[in-house]
Amino acid sequence: MNDLIKGIHKVEVALRWDPSPAGQPPTDLDIVAGTYLKSAPYGDPDYLVHFDSRSPDGTIHLNRDSKDGKGFGWDEVMTLELDRLDARYARVVVGVIVQQRPAGRTFVSVANPGLRIREGYTDLAQDDFGGVLGATVATVAEFVRDAAGNWDFQPGVRGFEDDPAAFAQTMGALGRP
Repeated sequence: MNDLIKGIHKVEVALRWDPSPAGQPPTDLDIVAGTYLKSAPYGDPDYLVHFDSRSPDGTIHLNRDSKDGKGFGWDEVMTLELDRLDARYARVVVGVIVQQRPAGRTFVSVANPGLRIREGYTDLAQDDFGGVLGATVATVAEFVRDAAGNWDFQPGVRGFEDDPAAFAQTMGALGRP
């Protein structure tokens, strides 16, 4: 009977941005996803998925990774197969990091950024990071499992001026009761 209950099943998070102007260092945005256990839903992530990694069970993976925004359409794409994620997980938080090499950058220095979160052909959220221009990192989505095991999408782009390496702790603390 659970197959008849609607919830979020498989989600795609996609980023796009324009390349840096000629003579400028490349701009690199990265999607990161943290998974949080039912026993510690607001602590450290059980694991993080980001460039050059995937979840141990293959349910969260980066399909496309751009280091310069020179792709066609969506430059960076991550797929989250929430319906296959083990029952011990209660939350998945997705964020975006502005890589800081070679110089410190915020979203204001990213040319024409865009975010799309969709399930199938249905857009769940879109954003241009205009509300977090001074941030170096941002959370863009939170997926929470309810008591029946269904996943709920909680949208919202929230910017932070964190060091990207410390972002995992910030992500986990969001929504703490």
